[in-house]
Amino acid sequence: MSGPQPIDTEPSLRRRTALASSDARLRANLVRASGTLGSRKAAAFGALDDPEGLRHQARAIRHRVLARLPEVLEALADRVEAAGGRVHWASTAADAADAVVAVARSHGARLAVKSKSMASEEIGLNAALEHAGVEVVETDLGEWIVQVAEETPSHIIVPAIHRDRAQIARTLSTVAGRPLADDPQELAAFARDQLRRRFLEADIGISGVNFGVADTGTLVLVSNEGNGRMVTSMPPVHVALMGMERVVQTWAELEVMLALLPRAATGQAITSYVSLITGPAGRLEEGPEELHLVILDNGRSDILGSEFAEALACIRCGACLNACPVYRQVGGHAYGWVYPGPIGAVLTPLLQSSKSAQQLPQASSLCAACWEACPVGIPLQDLLLGLRRRSAAGAGAGARLAWEAWSRLWSRPATYQASLRAASVADRAAGSPASLPGHLDRWSAGRDLPTAEGPTFRQLWDQGRI
Repeated sequence: MSGPQPIDTEPSLRRRTALASSDARLRANLVRASGTLGSRKAAAFGALDDPEGLRHQARAIRHRVLARLPEVLEALADRVEAAGGRVHWASTAADAADAVVAVARSHGARLAVKSKSMASEEIGLNAALEHAGVEVVETDLGEWIVQVAEETPSHIIVPAIHRDRAQIARTLSTVAGRPLADDPQELAAFARDQLRRRFLEADIGISGVNFGVADTGTLVLVSNEGNGRMVTSMPPVHVALMGMERVVQTWAELEVMLALLPRAATGQAITSYVSLITGPAGRLEEGPEELHLVILDNGRSDILGSEFAEALACIRCGACLNACPVYRQVGGHAYGWVYPGPIGAVLTPLLQSSKSAQQLPQASSLCAACWEACPVGIPLQDLLLGLRRRSAAGAGAGARLAWEAWSRLWSRPATYQASLRAASVADRAAGSPASLPGHLDRWSAGRDLPTAEGPTFRQLWDQGRI
């Protein structure tokens, strides 16, 4: 499976969204799964005594950490190394991938098992390892499904959310060499049988990091599958990949995050597994002989301190995706890169400079459902507006002149009324065309253009009829 391609090598955003929205099965899968996750989240938060108070507390914690992030990261690195681990600082995606490849090569690794990590998707780690002759096996069930299907994840928490049981059964049947029933228990049992031996054979285990605790150098992994425990304990070498913002200072701060993350992600009070890793095996003689922590920047330092810094407060729960009316219609692949949904529409243009990436903030209704769903209160709609302003500032002269003309036209009552009358006359003359002329047909292609009927509201008002 190749790593995710840069967004500017993909089809246009318009083409991706058109293909996705025309797939009725995809939309049905997305609505069903995201609706279930959203309902579970609402029930889980409803059981809290003061969910809004906890949300405000979590946002304050994330702000405090981001305000002194270099200091907190240095403390985390010092504690990790004091516990016997090694820390690798990666300025770019290539640096991070190279660091992991170097560790694999130093041990002559031929097989790596991975638990779910969006950061590894961000840096194209699988492709880098495979190029170095290392076989990579995803062990999270959803990640393994998309790996077998030669796809990339479609959701931050549920990688195979875009596939239903029948589709998954067909995919895994290619591995089994026989038809598998679309029964979840049978499919899970088959995956377990296939993957368990890989844990025993692996030379290196690779994981993400949900949170790093700076006070003790502890790496925290939250999961509902036992693969995370196996990846981080059975191979002789464990490499953990962490975005530089995924850190807290204290255990008290971690407690707040753990009260929110599972509830926001899957509607659980706590996940099946919360793994706390402090250093390699050491004197316990259980677990990996080596622990490596790769801390990934890859453009995050440029976001820190900017008007978009709150995007780094994200705890990757996926709640904004489940609440977003756009995501529920098109899914994650339409966003063209690793991070989908509202948070992806903010992060992608900040981390990638391609033209297609810069279009993503336009793929939003700005309804603020994402902000309401976010457990740390990130005002994603404001960040999207900020990115739109930035894009408008860099627009061509023709686009700026057109918007300035429209602004002047509609900011004066007389010209505003004249434009409405002209549009009404044109509408009646054209007989409500199916599309507008020229480039305007892009706007009208997905919209009905009803013919105006009867007098306008202003005419009725002036006549005293309302």
